[in-house]
Amino acid sequence: MSFEVESLCGSIDKMMQKHLPPEEVRRRDEQADPPNHLLKFYAEMGLFELVMPLQDHEWDLNRWQRLSIIQERLGYHATMAALLYNRVACFGMMTLITSANKAQQDRFLPQLVSGGGAFALALSEAGAGSDAGAIQTRAERFDAGWKITGRKIWISGAADAIRLIVAARTDPISKGGSGITLFMVDPDAPGVAMSQLEKIGNRCSLSYDIGFEEVAVKEEDRIGDVNGGFDCLKKTLFYARSGLAAAVVGTAQAAVDMAATHARDRKQFGKPIASFQVIAHRLANMQTDVDLARLLARELAAAIDSGKDCSRLAAQAKLVSTETLKRVTEHGMQIMASAAYASESDMNRYWRDARLYSFGEGSSEVLLDLIAADMGVGRGVAG
Repeated sequence: MSFEVESLCGSIDKMMQKHLPPEEVRRRDEQADPPNHLLKFYAEMGLFELVMPLQDHEWDLNRWQRLSIIQERLGYHATMAALLYNRVACFGMMTLITSANKAQQDRFLPQLVSGGGAFALALSEAGAGSDAGAIQTRAERFDAGWKITGRKIWISGAADAIRLIVAARTDPISKGGSGITLFMVDPDAPGVAMSQLEKIGNRCSLSYDIGFEEVAVKEEDRIGDVNGGFDCLKKTLFYARSGLAAAVVGTAQAAVDMAATHARDRKQFGKPIASFQVIAHRLANMQTDVDLARLLARELAAAIDSGKDCSRLAAQAKLVSTETLKRVTEHGMQIMASAAYASESDMNRYWRDARLYSFGEGSSEVLLDLIAADMGVGRGVAG
């Protein structure tokens, strides 16, 4: 880690300790109160500026590696903080940078960079979760642009978003990923109706069921080509998976550190339970899993910086990091026992939150299919 990045991580630690200390994380989780106040502090630290290309649209050669470490550090303090950053950096800024036109970029990027809000990705539907190509929400042309009708579900951060990025079918006879177009929709537009969904975890990333009833959208709010939205989505999810992989590695490290501290402090049979081989080896395996997940997340970030095609690596990094978090929090619950089962324990929050990440933004099963297809095996192999 360079001195610059190490210094930045130190600044993130100080900012989080001041503006989202552990007791505040617990309060917000209990009350389902998103930490949106952090956006202005991220902006003041220049964390969103780091997402932007340099002059003449060139990229800092270590840009995404730096962003990966930032998201890991935020995830160590609170996953809710890292997910908020990811919504701005990936769902918002990278969608605009990779798929939007200059007018759209000029309109929204300054607001995002200054910490003025976040975007929400309205992709999932009741019948289109892992199978994004099964989208039924439709957009039909009319004189002034488009009208969107349909329903989205489990959309995080929708109510307070600057814009919803809505995936809708614009070719009614198309199937799968073809015929999908992306639109930017004001969440307060006439015809948009939301209801909040209750969850057992990730309570500070509020999720919504959203209905669209002939919601009017101007042509200038269409992102990318008509019927070309699926390619735009793949770019957005590519960056989002990288960010999520880094964030959950940070949370997994926090879980390992908490379990190890408990094991050193907790005494049974006259000695710390950390001295028992069964506990020591379990902790060693947990740390090894986290270190391997971190290496994969950082390899992905380096591949992104180099401009390589790393779709397979993105799937692997997201798969390994999220499954690692599930394992280490399960072990952490067992090591800490009743101390973790108490409602105020951070470990059971890590454990509850971890359930989502192995199916959100691409389930582990779908990611395995993608990896297999890249290897030339699986469903795509002719009989």
